[in-house]
Amino acid sequence: MRGRKKSNGPTQAELEILNHLWERGPSTVKDLHEEVKKTSEVGYTTVLKFLQIMLTKGLVTRNEDERPHVYQAKASSEESKTNLLKDMVERAFGGSTKALLMHALGTQSVSSEELAEIRKEIEAMEKD
Repeated sequence: MRGRKKSNGPTQAELEILNHLWERGPSTVKDLHEEVKKTSEVGYTTVLKFLQIMLTKGLVTRNEDERPHVYQAKASSEESKTNLLKDMVERAFGGSTKALLMHALGTQSVSSEELAEIRKEIEAMEKD
């Protein structure tokens, strides 16, 4: 068994906060807490703790020139999703994109329109 590479990516709770930052842009803890508490019973200090952890992990930046401090996602939504997907392919599927796609297609119902889009994407990739 190979040693497990520890992911530095966001947890599910951190990803929820990042989604709010991507939608809202730079935000205070209070702003983020207001958004998060709409869908879950999370306290202000919990959101603050997550942001502190995310700052240590390099997922967010903090502007300390302003009071209260303003947090911002360090990477864009697309860049973060790409990194998460690469990490998942490597860790869960042994680096095989084919295994990921076959698993995804086998576990989710896919409409004929979605399959047509997937075929178009594959054809475009083959041309490149």
